Amino acid sequence: MSDTTTGRATGTGSAPREDVVDVLLVQHERIRWLFGQVRTAHGAERKEAFDRLRMLLAVHETGEELVVRPAAKKAAGEPEAAARNAEEAEANRALLELERLDVDSPEFDARLVAFQQAVEEHARHEETEEFPALRAAYDTDRRRAMGRRLLAAERLAPTHPHPGTAGKPALQWAVGPFASLLDRAKDAYAAHRD
Repeated sequence: MSDTTTGRATGTGSAPREDVVDVLLVQHERIRWLFGQVRTAHGAERKEAFDRLRMLLAVHETGEELVVRPAAKKAAGEPEAAARNAEEAEANRALLELERLDVDSPEFDARLVAFQQAVEEHARHEETEEFPALRAAYDTDRRRAMGRRLLAAERLAPTHPHPGTAGKPALQWAVGPFASLLDRAKDAYAAHRD
């Protein structure tokens, strides 16, 4: 069993899986699983599943932009890194639109399908283009160091979409900690309100 937000093995006595590519692959699987949970749930359960998906996507994409993209720019080239950042910016806007909808509405269902397809395509690009380049360009120790930085960045990342900073690492570094603080306060308030 693993905590797929962090990529750490749990309940097995295993050492943490810190290689940045391994952490991201585990998170991709968790995202796919959460999409399935959102699609099949209804009412409060669907809202809860969507909130978990939204939170994971928000921190995952922020971590990638802050830690992975600079390394990918060197390993896979500027066009590859720029394309992934552009996809993440678009996903951030779509996620914000979904967050504003009633999770049991037909509009949410239609947008969720389109959003999932875009997220899957983005993950496929990362898994087939970006991740192999990272593995080829950086040794295990370097990828583990990146993995630790990724997990640290995710712990401080916003938990809601912020389209104004998505795809812009400099803004993420400048605004992200404040947005994260507000997001986490919002999440805590919502949890106590329910």
